[in-house]
Amino acid sequence: MPHVVVLFNLKQGVEKSAYEAWAQATDLPIVRGLPSIGGFDVYRSLSLFGSEKAPPYQYVELIQVDDMTKFGEDVASATMQRVAGEFRSYADDPLFILCDKLG
Repeated sequence: MPHVVVLFNLKQGVEKSAYEAWAQATDLPIVRGLPSIGGFDVYRSLSLFGSEKAPPYQYVELIQVDDMTKFGEDVASATMQRVAGEFRSYADDPLFILCDKLG
């Protein structure tokens, strides 16, 4: 089953607490409730393992897509268009990577 990995930083001036409150109250419950989704989690980056350097991205989303056709329909819904617009107000040029699990 495909997954979507989303890598992003917050836009300049966006408070982490504001984004994280929105993610908890809006993004996570709505996306997890979509019929096409088998799982959805948002992770806050802490560090690069074994390095003193900062991670290149502040946040990582992992979306398990159970049905790509239905996912396209879900994403086109008015609710998801609203959520996506709100997400874009927080995230600075996010990368959406479609992945397929090996093994």
